[in-house]
Formats: sequence, structure tokens, C-alpha cells
Amino acid sequence: MTKFPAALEGIRVLDVTQVMAGPFCAMMLADLGATVVKVEPPAGDSTRQMPGAAGTDSPSFNAVNRGKRSIVLNLKTAEGRDVFARLARSSDIVIENYRPGVMASLGLDYATLAAENPGLIYASISGYGQTGPARGKGGFDLIAQGVAGIMSITGEPGGPPVKAGVPVTDLGAGLFALVGILAALEHRRRTGAGQQIDTSLVDAGVALSVWEATEYFSGVGIPTRLGSAHRMNAPYQAIRCADGYITLGAANERLFRRLCAVLGHADWSADPAFADNASRVRNREALAARIESITATQPRTHWLSLLEANDIPCGPINDYAQVFADPQVLAREMVVETEHPALGRLRTLGSPIKMSATPPDVSRRAPQLGEHTHDVLTDAGFSDAEIAGLRAIGAIS
Repeated sequence: MTKFPAALEGIRVLDVTQVMAGPFCAMMLADLGATVVKVEPPAGDSTRQMPGAAGTDSPSFNAVNRGKRSIVLNLKTAEGRDVFARLARSSDIVIENYRPGVMASLGLDYATLAAENPGLIYASISGYGQTGPARGKGGFDLIAQGVAGIMSITGEPGGPPVKAGVPVTDLGAGLFALVGILAALEHRRRTGAGQQIDTSLVDAGVALSVWEATEYFSGVGIPTRLGSAHRMNAPYQAIRCADGYITLGAANERLFRRLCAVLGHADWSADPAFADNASRVRNREALAARIESITATQPRTHWLSLLEANDIPCGPINDYAQVFADPQVLAREMVVETEHPALGRLRTLGSPIKMSATPPDVSRRAPQLGEHTHDVLTDAGFSDAEIAGLRAIGAIS
């Protein structure tokens, strides 16, 4: 097989982000072969101190910063800012997740840096975006899920507000920024011009609310909590068995008729209340009750075997111990191991992006704090004397 360079080999990224959305976006670029320099403050990214930390290293930091190089710049000093601006002149991409206005106050905003590097792609990820009346507010996934409506539709009917179990607005904003960056690279290839990308946690949460927006815009009403049920299809939800729950997705006419036959109630498909998908959605609670009156008589393994034998979509509801022992998950290399000098052998997530010619490289660990400061600055043309002087005044470490 022909060996190709990594998809983004030669692309240089300055990652001046912390916590989740920005680091996750930059890590995806590193996985795809970009050289990512993580610019950290003297105390480091705050995720370095999350549970399980050993000094300034933690599993959480490693989870969203693999494959990067770490330099420590004190952007509160004029000298540190000058170093950043100099690095930006030879970079293809800058990713930042400060509150809007902070980078401008440091003289490191897109307009300033692009004046020296017109091809620069500058991605800004924030809580609410670079425009609008709430632009100055901080960005937190929990808050964004509430503002974007996600918490109003998550949980059981009549229950309290619940956030999604994973930080969907953080990760969504990072992924949308990644899409924008890749599109901007193609635009620059054609025109030579860079641009600024603006994504936010709230925008991501709203953008991911596809069915909820459709329901509201269609005049059905304000979407409410449905537990595990689907807004547009039924039956499509968690179903109770004798010893717990499974998921069931008989979401079209063919599958629903097959399900009725498997459950011994072919007559259900002729019931006007369940005659088509729209009727089943309107009567989803009654339908689920009928299904569970049957499934509650046997354990999960019985129903999973029977449903799968009849090619009806279903599955177990795994905890994460089961997830990371699942033969399919392991076969897809979604669990990888790396060796870390402070944390020892670490298991981390693999990449969901499978590419035949230029697969992502997820084998590299995250950097230790300031591990690459000297090397990065040397590569950028700083002399040993300059580096020593910057270190002496606390601009780098």
C-alpha cells in the first residue's frame, strides 16, 4: 500500500484554548497530521488539575490534548504577546476561546494578526458568539444547554430539567469550528486569503436541535421532554424488559408490522391508533405500554436475540465498562493506549474518523506543561539568547 503523508501534514496551528471545545477541535487537527502548538498560561490549562492529576498532568488534559506541543507564554507581558504574534506570522491557523474582546485587548485579534499574515485562518470559539447582546458572557456547557433549549427537552415527562450526559454544546462548538477551519483551508487554497471563523456553544446547541426546531416551526407546539422517545418516529425508545431496559427502533411500516408479529400481536398494525407513523407518534405512550406488557415478561437477552433474529433494530443499554469491553468498539479501535511519563499507561479514546489513505494518528500522548517551549521557539527562529532573556523576565517558561 502506498504510504501517504498525513492529511494535514505541514499545517501549523496555534492553540490558545482551554478546557473542552477549543482543545478538542485542535486535537482533531493534530490527529489528522497538523503540527499543533498549545499555548498555555504559566499555571497551565485548568484541565491539568482535574481529578487524577499528577503534578501538572491529568487524564482529563490528556484526553483532549494528545499529539500537541506545549509552550508556556505569559500573555500578560508585552514580551509574551510579541512571541505569540511572531509565531502567528508563520502559522496557518489560530484557535482561541477567550471571551470576545480579550484577544483584541491583547493586540492578538484576527484583524491585527491577519495584517501580518493575510492567509491566517483564525477560529474563535465562545459561549455566545462574537456578536449579539450576550457576546460578553462566559461559555459553559451547562449554561449553554439551558439557553439553547436542550435541558427543556431532556429527561422524563414532568421531571426536572436535565442536561445531556455528554457536553454536547462544548463538543458541538468544537466540531463546527473544525468544519469551518477545513472549509477555510480549501478557500485559502483557491484564493490565498484567510478568514475568521466564529462558533459558539449556544449556536451549537441550537443547531443540533434539528427535530425540536422542526416541531416548533411546524406549529405543533413547544417541544417537551419525552424521556428516550423520538419526536418524529414511534416506537423508537428504551423499552422495559423483565430485568431492565433495551432500545428498540421499529420506526417504519415494515419494521412495525414485523415487530407486531414477533410480539404475537399482528392485529396492532391494523389498529387505527397505530395505523401509520403519525398515529403512532400521537399515541406513543399507549403503544409503549402495549409493547412493555409483553417485553416485561422476559429478560433482555431473550428479546435482543429474538429481535435481532428478525432484523428489528435494537440494542443493549451499556454502562461504560461494557462500552469499553464491547467487541465492536474494540474492533473499531475506539480505545487506544499511550505511555505517559507522569501518569503511566493511559487508555484514551480513539478517533471516529476512519480514512483509507491518511488515517488519523492517535498514538501520541498530550504534552507536559511547557515541554516544547524551547524547541518551538528555536524552530520559529528565536536564538538561545533571546529564549534565555524571555525566560528570565517570565514571558515564557
